[in-house]
Amino acid sequence: MADRQTLTIDVVSDVVCPWCYLGQKRLDKAIAAVPDVDISVSWRPFQLDPTIPPEGTDRKAYMKAKFGDEARLRDAHARLEALGKAEGIDYAFDAITVSPNTLDAHRVIRWAGAEGAETQNRLVRDLFKTYFERGENIGDRAVLVDVARGAGMEAAVVESLLAGDADSEAVANEAATASRMGVTGVPCFLFEGKYAVMGAQDVSTLTDAIRQIAAAKARGELDA
Repeated sequence: MADRQTLTIDVVSDVVCPWCYLGQKRLDKAIAAVPDVDISVSWRPFQLDPTIPPEGTDRKAYMKAKFGDEARLRDAHARLEALGKAEGIDYAFDAITVSPNTLDAHRVIRWAGAEGAETQNRLVRDLFKTYFERGENIGDRAVLVDVARGAGMEAAVVESLLAGDADSEAVANEAATASRMGVTGVPCFLFEGKYAVMGAQDVSTLTDAIRQIAAAKARGELDA
């Protein structure tokens, strides 16, 4: 199997970004469409709003301040709900009562990555589902511990780490680095650390990117 193509994809995202949830689902489908390429996916932090307090804030008031017009918000949600259904997502925006600060969630994602890509991917999927389909507060450390347990992580270890500030600075710095690199919106798919695809692109776009960049890598064109 030495001739199999390999590819790394870093996904810069925030787990309270509904477009990132769409991006995750579409990336899964794109990867499944290219079975001849071995793909390693890693999730990188980005905070849409790092100014939200640690305890979170009332979502209804927060979204009203952000959109200004409730009709605009309803239209945005309706569009996402329609797009989500096509990808197997059942957005439940009305069930979400808290807009959380996601620093702790990104800390847990970082620790999951240390346990391997499979664990990290499972955790990220579960965090998206927990927030967008169940309306749970993923800024709540008890919720994060439960999701981590479900992803196969040691709940007691995660709980202990969350009680302190382990990796808080590292996560914040990594998110800030993404902004300095020009990432102004998420999701951002970074292929082989060189080529970025911005936004929740459709499956065919992501599939084409995988094929083209994997082929270029196989030809040695990414070595320079």
